[in-house]
Amino acid sequence: MPRMSLRLATFNVENLMNRFDFSGFRNALNQDRVLSLYQIKDEAEYRQYEAARTIAHTDDARQLSALAIAATRADILCLQEVDNMEALRAFEYGYLFKMVGQGYRDKYTTPGNDGRGIDVAVMVRAETSHGQPIEFVRMQSHAHLTYDDLDLYDDDLAQLGEKPHERIFRRDCLELDLKVGGKPITIYSVHFKSMGGPPRNGKDSRMSTMPIRMAEAAAVRKIIENRFGREHAPDKRWAICGDLNDYRERVLVEGDIFSNFDFRPVQEGISCVDVLTAGDFCENVVERRPELDRWTLYHTRGPAERHLCQLDYILLSKSWAQSNSMAVPEIVRNGQPMRTPFPPGQEVPHFPRVGWDRPKASDHCPVVVEIAII
Repeated sequence: MPRMSLRLATFNVENLMNRFDFSGFRNALNQDRVLSLYQIKDEAEYRQYEAARTIAHTDDARQLSALAIAATRADILCLQEVDNMEALRAFEYGYLFKMVGQGYRDKYTTPGNDGRGIDVAVMVRAETSHGQPIEFVRMQSHAHLTYDDLDLYDDDLAQLGEKPHERIFRRDCLELDLKVGGKPITIYSVHFKSMGGPPRNGKDSRMSTMPIRMAEAAAVRKIIENRFGREHAPDKRWAICGDLNDYRERVLVEGDIFSNFDFRPVQEGISCVDVLTAGDFCENVVERRPELDRWTLYHTRGPAERHLCQLDYILLSKSWAQSNSMAVPEIVRNGQPMRTPFPPGQEVPHFPRVGWDRPKASDHCPVVVEIAII
């Protein structure tokens, strides 16, 4: 790669929190499975056990999260599921800095719209590994935007009970302007609506929540087009990074460890990713990897429902992707739990202390790409 380059990464760090969640005492769906093994007499006792469990689990998990981030060697890192700036600072100083030596001095996040308080964030080094300075220019939150603001309200959203005045983004679209070696770049850090929840209107949870993600994707595209102009936007230097909670393809997992796993790729008919890539607006550069080797998450609800899929994206503007036509992203999977099945040839050594299901670095894998600033 040319020396005028940077390493850009995204990682859903999975609940980087600095507070306890005691709601499991009254809502069994929020209760950790280990506590259900014990008879707990009252809420005070539950809070005591939950705090102890959380602290004991968190140290291993955050060591593994830091190892996964360190493996990216990223200059600019977009994160999802960050509680707040205090949690981010404590994690970076107490875990990540000890592993990478050179810290992420600059950190950016804003309160979004998530009910659990998990936000998007960006961490930036003072300079690239090649010594080019990374300078902050401007930051803009778009968490306040409504469907009406961008003229995105439609019948599909109405059927879900969404209102025109409600906010589009379930978290935020955090816009960050930087200069790398004096050249401007813009990062859009996002985390779209999850595919969770009960089926509705005869549709599974993914399809029933699809209209919200489609609106979020359309909103990101409009924000970029409004910023740079519709005709000129694909020719500017920008990237959309984050967890889009959607996929264009999956790798179905069949069989088991005794009879051998089978991995079968399938294409999806619709995805919010298509809204962003349509018309060569930008490119999902992870699709430069082989078809079976694009996954960033293993989803399972038992033997009948298992697949590998890409939820984590680095989308480069058309011109930036074209000027980096040979850049192929890396996916750091060493922090995945031992239960994750790897297609043949993709196996990696796990980080120390990774468990069968936990501890793990995250349920997601970091994605990183080295790109030239031309």
